[in-house]
Amino acid sequence: MPNTARWAATLTMTATAVCGPLAGAAVAAPGPTLSGLYAPSALVLTVGHGEASAAVTPERAVTLTCAPTASGTHPAATEACAELRAAGGDLDVLAARDDVKCTKQYDPVVVTVEGVWRGQRVAYERTFANECVKSTYGTALFTF
Repeated sequence: MPNTARWAATLTMTATAVCGPLAGAAVAAPGPTLSGLYAPSALVLTVGHGEASAAVTPERAVTLTCAPTASGTHPAATEACAELRAAGGDLDVLAARDDVKCTKQYDPVVVTVEGVWRGQRVAYERTFANECVKSTYGTALFTF
């Protein structure tokens, strides 16, 4: 085989090996069929009585999935997801409602939230003075 033919064969095989996978990626480029992609949003919320989650046994746990639709075992999944979206996923933004009055009884309640919100890892823990105070934060997220 002449040198020119060898070089042509080598270049063809190299181009196929290098560019072959790229051609497949070009076919899978985002288009109308992939427009429904979303970042995952799935959380596990727990609640228990005590000072800190390390010493607290969860008494109740619920799941909350917000993408593509609101679902899970949370009793108000749609409202909880809307609350999270309004807060931009920042649980510290949730403020206590003014329309609820709670006693000053100290019976600490620990809430934890673990999972993924719009593709970002979430690990949140908050201790509330009592169950009533916990339920005043937001309207639905911590009410389970």
